[in-house]
Amino acid sequence: MYCFNCGCLLSEKNFCTSCGADVGLYKKIMYAANRFYNDGLDKAKVRDLSGAVLSLRQCLKLDRCHIDARNLLGLVYFERGEVVAALSQWIISKNTRSEKNIANDYINMLHDNPGRLEAYNQTIKKYNMALTYCRQDSLDLAVIQLKKVISMNSRFVQARQLLALLYMNSQEWEKAKKELEKAHSIDANNTMTLRYLKEVDEMMPAEEEHARKRKEAIVYQSGNDTVIQPLGKKDRSWLQTLVNMLIGVVIGVGIAWFLVLPARIQQAQEEVNARYKAVSEQLDAKNVQVNELTTQINELTQEKDSLSSSLSAAQADRVQIQANTELIEAVLIHMNGTGDEMAVADALEKIDREYMQNEATESFKALYDALKGSVGKVVARKSYDAGYAAFRAEEYDTAITNLERAYAYDPTNGEALYNLGNSYNKLGDLDKAVEIYEQVIALFPGTQKARKSEGYIKEIKGE
Repeated sequence: MYCFNCGCLLSEKNFCTSCGADVGLYKKIMYAANRFYNDGLDKAKVRDLSGAVLSLRQCLKLDRCHIDARNLLGLVYFERGEVVAALSQWIISKNTRSEKNIANDYINMLHDNPGRLEAYNQTIKKYNMALTYCRQDSLDLAVIQLKKVISMNSRFVQARQLLALLYMNSQEWEKAKKELEKAHSIDANNTMTLRYLKEVDEMMPAEEEHARKRKEAIVYQSGNDTVIQPLGKKDRSWLQTLVNMLIGVVIGVGIAWFLVLPARIQQAQEEVNARYKAVSEQLDAKNVQVNELTTQINELTQEKDSLSSSLSAAQADRVQIQANTELIEAVLIHMNGTGDEMAVADALEKIDREYMQNEATESFKALYDALKGSVGKVVARKSYDAGYAAFRAEEYDTAITNLERAYAYDPTNGEALYNLGNSYNKLGDLDKAVEIYEQVIALFPGTQKARKSEGYIKEIKGE
């Protein structure tokens, strides 16, 4: 372990023998980082890839320059089929230490095999298309796309999870379980895979029992009602009613000679009782059907809510994957060595700003900043030249676009900001022009640009 201040080898003491810096806390942090790294390594060996990711991320939070942890994290991502995340980690590792770093071999492996890299790129695009189909409720098309993704990258855990989710939505439990078991074989302790497997296992016995009961029953239509009647049992309510009626008639005829009126009363009472019994039986059957349907509705509602939550999570992941795809496209353009810095800038500007501010990881931001910094000077210069040429040609919309980019990449370029204000002034957007001129005055006080800006403001305001 080396001193963070002077770089000398540390002894067992809590201070550096070379520069005298207090390294007690630093040592504890490094020891903790190494423990997390070893834990991640152990979990990766037993295919607990999700657990390995968590441990390695903790290690990198404590020590961002832990090259072994970052390279191993890239390998774990690659093993799960997340090529973009893997390549991001290796590029950060390379930028941290360019010499004697195995990350160079990993990057060269992909760079020297453009066909393989293109296949991974197509895999990501097809996965994003599947997410789009899910959002549009075109689930059959999403299934087709995901099958293509898995055929191209069989270790893509997220693709198998989404395909299983779609199978669950269509109640194809066997297919869903098959995909989840394959995902589980890749990443043994992935929480989402385990949760889906539990849901599938809970649904499959119920489905089999329901199918068995239907096989053991006679189903027929009675008016607008569907009647399910077990085998070996027949509906005898009508026969019972008929028998009761016949008994009533026989009894009435038998005693008509003795008590005509009481016999008629008794007969009517028996008929009423029989009808009441029949109606009661029908009501009981209806109540049973209503209870069964209510139970089914509740189960389906719970299933729908669960699937909706899962689909919402999948849609949220789409934004992350899209941002990763756009970032890796910028990386690939930069790695091609064509010197097309403007194309790299175009790719970076496609990345969602809200995602960058609120959801992007530190590694994502680091890679983004590294790429932006590497092309910033060239982009700023070319954008300013293009913007000023457009301004001279009175193409003010084009001038505004290029001058805004030039100033964004080089905030020290006061000429870009000043000519941006002039472009808005010429275009007739006076409020915006005044705003830009005020920025020039505030940021570049005492310069000729600032004095001219003050004059333009007075002219616009009629002072």
